[in-house]
Amino acid sequence: MGILEVTNLTHSFGDKVLYKNATFELFKGEHMGIIGQNGTGKTTLLRSLVGDITPDSGDIRWQKCIKIGYLDQHAEIDRKVTIFEYLKTAFKDLYLVERELNAIYENMGEVTNDAVLEKASDYQNLLVNNGFYEIESTILKVSGGLGIDSLGLNTLLETLSGGQRAKVILAKLLLENPDVLLLDEPTNFLDKEHVDWLSEYLKSFKGVFLLVSHDFDFVNKITNCILDIEFQKITKYSGNFDKFLSAKQVRKESYVREFQAQQKEIKKHEEFIAKNRVRASTAKQAQSRIKMLNKMEKLLPPQTSSKPNFSLTSLPISAPKPLKVHGLEIGYDKVLLPKITFEVKSGEKVVITGFNGIGKSTLLKTLMGKIPAISGNFKFADYVKLAYFEQDLVWHDPDLTPLEVVLQKFLKFSDRDARRQLARCGVMAKNVTQKICTLSGGEQAKVKLCILINTKSNFLILDEPTNHLDADAKKALKEQLLNWSGSLILVSHEADFYDNLADKVINLKK
Repeated sequence: MGILEVTNLTHSFGDKVLYKNATFELFKGEHMGIIGQNGTGKTTLLRSLVGDITPDSGDIRWQKCIKIGYLDQHAEIDRKVTIFEYLKTAFKDLYLVERELNAIYENMGEVTNDAVLEKASDYQNLLVNNGFYEIESTILKVSGGLGIDSLGLNTLLETLSGGQRAKVILAKLLLENPDVLLLDEPTNFLDKEHVDWLSEYLKSFKGVFLLVSHDFDFVNKITNCILDIEFQKITKYSGNFDKFLSAKQVRKESYVREFQAQQKEIKKHEEFIAKNRVRASTAKQAQSRIKMLNKMEKLLPPQTSSKPNFSLTSLPISAPKPLKVHGLEIGYDKVLLPKITFEVKSGEKVVITGFNGIGKSTLLKTLMGKIPAISGNFKFADYVKLAYFEQDLVWHDPDLTPLEVVLQKFLKFSDRDARRQLARCGVMAKNVTQKICTLSGGEQAKVKLCILINTKSNFLILDEPTNHLDADAKKALKEQLLNWSGSLILVSHEADFYDNLADKVINLKK
């Protein structure tokens, strides 16, 4: 048995089957990437592996005494502590040992014998061998690699944004150094330099990991096997992402041939049945073939995922400079950046970059009027109509369905209109009546994009719109933004996405 053995795993939501009778193993030294379109069940698989979700059927068996670390970006944590205090909890077992050792030293005047001295020596060796006296430097190394040190390690967790908290949770998980890492979109809130650091960390990770990510360049660098979820099946491939793509194409062509051959065989039997089931002399043969067809495990038709269409149409914009920002200071309790001055011209596409936590999202929220400016000013020209994509997947009522969310936002829409718009954005028909909080991050992002493209505007403000999107959705969104005739401010950490899109890049770090 490997470190993980999954046998005949079946999981569904209502009448939507994610995977059926899936079987695979994870072995020592494997660094596995989990790939699939939005909504195929990648996050559900991870949650099943840690016991958060119970599958319909199947067995999940971990090797005994394995320490598993799961990146849950929405985990409930004590927000009243500082970042440093929270990261120190990764070493809580060692701090307990230190407490026991100190208690022995304190009582040594009263009780001193060979057994006590041996116990103290064992505790001391355990602390030394596990790097207890280097904890602070270890925390500084990881927090620096992920860009957390720029937030200030004495900062309270309650003051952090959702993305900043997610990075801190990731840092604690890495500091715990488990035998197995389960990582769900770990790069969503990281900038390029921190993604590069995480790549190097995971490449040299001595344990095993399973990783869900839509950053395929990142996946390609760090994996040596791929788990592909498609057509209700889970298939394991050896090699990195590039090798997986080649092998999958070969397998796909083979599957198409098998499907076509099976369809030809089915048609032949059905024609025989239609001609002979009412004839007395051949009715028995026809019944035999009916039974054979009923027992046949029929292959699903080869599918091509429906590519979303984020069709954007800009309202006219007459002002030559629809946004002017002068001496703007942003932040919550304290100023995050020096005074900012810039302008956006009519039809200009501006990309804002800078390391995570520097204030990119805070700047956008200030421009949208969600938080007040500390000083300085900004002004949108008359007749500017804004449409805003906020990166956090937060809903006013998470129990609403995508259909209800869209109908509440656009009162003139009929039920049919809302369904059609959601379908255009790649939200599957089966999901439009499911609670939005139960959908994958990618599906939720598509609902938000559906609202965005149906909001009449001439100025888009987008905060990390690609975080949860699969490759097809990213491509479709980029095509529309390239053709967008209005003005645009985009925050993105994906250089591949904005490289040939931006007319101007503002790097807040500089």
